[in-house]
Amino acid sequence: MAVIEMPAEKRAGLGKGGARKARAAGTIPGILYGHGEAPVPLAIGARTFQLAVQKHKGGNAIVNLAIDGGQYTALIRDVQYDPITHHILHLDFQHISLTEMVEVEVSVHLIGVPSGVKDGGGILEYITRSVEVRCLPTQIPPSIDVDVTALEIGDSVHVRDLKVENAEILSDMDSTIATVVAPTVIEEKTAEEGATSVPEPELAVAKGKKDEDEEGKDKDKDKDKKEKKDKK
Repeated sequence: MAVIEMPAEKRAGLGKGGARKARAAGTIPGILYGHGEAPVPLAIGARTFQLAVQKHKGGNAIVNLAIDGGQYTALIRDVQYDPITHHILHLDFQHISLTEMVEVEVSVHLIGVPSGVKDGGGILEYITRSVEVRCLPTQIPPSIDVDVTALEIGDSVHVRDLKVENAEILSDMDSTIATVVAPTVIEEKTAEEGATSVPEPELAVAKGKKDEDEEGKDKDKDKDKKEKKDKK
């Protein structure tokens, strides 16, 4: 992995106020930590950072920070983005040595279309998208590719199936990376079932009206009987 040259400068203002001032000046606020040294607040030109990393593939970019005449080899540990504008808000750098092991997260990429999806109508579920590895900084893989074309319905790929050169996988070996599952079948009620389960509003109203008419007739009969009785 190539080391990216990146000029930076120490940042005087600390906290949220200092970070806002740095962004207002067209720079990205950041922090450099590690190797048992005191954290160093810094600022990097937004355009400078974008141009420096645009050709880098994958995560875990290694940079050579030039700060006030000093050189610091560092790993980009975190890039914070604004959720609305997607502008970079903050950068975290870890001071490292190229001869010492580091532990990083590496993305897992699935390659191909599983046979169980193509021929069996199954669904590919992507469960684990990255794994943790330990290796030298210059041997960090940009990603770990997994060929899933041979997977049938019910088959899975696990962490133990991954092949990574010059790196030790630290993640749980039994963790599932991806699996092919059978398609979900949703049973729908037929039109006749739906008709018997839902009462007809019109029929309910008609029945109520009929009951009222019958009740009125009964009252008229009772009235006639009473009038006849009084005449006697």
